Amino acid sequence: MEPRRTNPWLVLVIVGLAQFMVILDATIVNVALPSIQRSLHFSPSSLQWIVNGYTLTFGGFLMLGGRAADLVGRKRLFIIGIGLFSAASLLNGFAGSAGVLVAGRALQGLGGALVSPAALAVLTTTFAEGRERTAALGVWSAVAVGGGAVGLLLGGILTDLFSWPWVFFVNVPVGIFAMLLAVRFVPESRATGVRGGVDIAGAISITAGLVVLVYAIVNAQSAGWLSLTTIGLAAIAGVLLGIFFVLQTRLRNPLIRLGIFRMRSITGSNLAMLFVAAGMFAMFFFASIYVQEVLGYSPLTAGLAFLPVTAGIVAGAGLSQQLIRRVGVRAVGIAGMSIAAVGLLVLSRVPVAGTYLGDLLPGLMTMAVGMGLTFVPITLIATTNVESSDAGLASGLLNTSQQLGGALGLAVLSTLAANSTSNALSKLGHAPNVAQSATALVSGFHVAFLVGAFLMLSGAALLGATVRRRDVTKIDTVGEVALAA
Repeated sequence: MEPRRTNPWLVLVIVGLAQFMVILDATIVNVALPSIQRSLHFSPSSLQWIVNGYTLTFGGFLMLGGRAADLVGRKRLFIIGIGLFSAASLLNGFAGSAGVLVAGRALQGLGGALVSPAALAVLTTTFAEGRERTAALGVWSAVAVGGGAVGLLLGGILTDLFSWPWVFFVNVPVGIFAMLLAVRFVPESRATGVRGGVDIAGAISITAGLVVLVYAIVNAQSAGWLSLTTIGLAAIAGVLLGIFFVLQTRLRNPLIRLGIFRMRSITGSNLAMLFVAAGMFAMFFFASIYVQEVLGYSPLTAGLAFLPVTAGIVAGAGLSQQLIRRVGVRAVGIAGMSIAAVGLLVLSRVPVAGTYLGDLLPGLMTMAVGMGLTFVPITLIATTNVESSDAGLASGLLNTSQQLGGALGLAVLSTLAANSTSNALSKLGHAPNVAQSATALVSGFHVAFLVGAFLMLSGAALLGATVRRRDVTKIDTVGEVALAA
C-alpha cells in the first residue's frame, strides 16, 4: 500500500503560519516599546535589547537549527521549536522586570532558530525546483516580510486595546494550533548519508561574540568609540568570533561547512540579505518611534499607519514572480533593493511637523514594494544549486543573514541616530524645549534612514558583483520555459 501524500500547499500553509509567528515577533514589540519602557523601567539605551535580545539569539542559533533539522528530522525540530517559542512567549507576558523580559526574548529567539530553518527546509524538500517552488517561495517571502509589517499593526492593536503583555500572549494559541497541524500533516524528512553531531560550541561562540559586539557598539555612545571599554569589548567579540571560525575549520561536523560559500549564489545572496535586513529593521524601529513620539499617535493609530506596508510587500512579492520570468531573478533583486533605497531616502526627509499622507506614507510604500521585489529573488538565489542534504544549512544561512544583519544594523543605526540627536542638543547650550527636543530626535532619524539607504544600495551592488547570470541558470531557465508555454 502506497503512503498517503499530503497536499504540498497545505504543508506550505502550516509552515507559513509558524514562520509568520516567528517573523512577526521581531517587530510586534516595536509599537509596544514606549509602554514596555514605562512599565519595566528600561533606559532609552537599553530599550533596543528587547528587539536585539530576540534577533541576536535567533540569528546566532539559526545555523545550529538548520544543521539539526537535517540530522534529526525537519518535522521533529519544527514541532520542538514551536513548543519552545510558545513557552517563552508565555514567560514574556508575565515578565515583571527588564532582565526577565530580555532573557525571555532570547529564549524566544532560540525557539525561532529551530522553527525557521526547519520550516524552509520542509518547504524546499516538499516542492521540487521549478515553477511550483518559485510560487511557493513567493508566498513564503511575502509571509516573511509581511509578518514584520503586520507585527507593527497587531502590536498597536493589542497594546492599545489590552496591554503590552498581549503582544506575547497572542503567540500561545497560534503556536499550539500550528503544532497540532504539523503533527497531523507535515511529512518527516532528513538528510540522507549525513552523520555526526551538531556544533553547539560554534553556535555559542558566534552568538556570544555578536552579543558582545552589539553591546560594544551601543555602549560606544556613552563610553566613546576609542575608549578602553569599547576597544576591550570589541577585542573580546573578535576573539569569540575568531574561535567560531577556527571551530568551523577544525571540527568534523561544523556548524557551517565553509566550502558551501564557494557557490557564488550562496555567498552573493547572503551578503545582500545582511545589508538589506540592516536597512529594513531600522526602518520599522525608527518609523514606529517617529509616529508615536513625534507625531503623537496612539499605539493603535501607529499600528494602523503601517497597514498599507503589508499591501505593498504582498504586491511587490507577486510582481516579482512575473518579472523574474521576463527579466531574470538577478535583475529583479537588484531593482528591488534600489527601489527600497529610494523609499528610505524619502523617509530621511520627514519633518517634525510631518503629515502621514504627505511625508510618511510615500516613503513607507516605496520601501514596502522594494522589499517585496527583493525577498523573492534573494530566497530563490540562496536555495538554488543546493543539494537536498544541504537544504537545512542553506535555509539556516539565509535566515541567519537576515536576523544578524537586522541586529547589527539596528545597533549601528541606533548609535548613529543617538549621537546625532545628542550633538544637536549640545549645540543649543541650554535645556531644550519640547520643539527643540523633537527636532533633535528627528535629525537622528534622518541619519539612520540615510545610512539605511546606503546599506540597501550596498546590498544591490554586492548581489550584482558576486552573482553571475550562469549562477542562476536553473531559476531563469524555468522562467523562460514558463513564458514560452
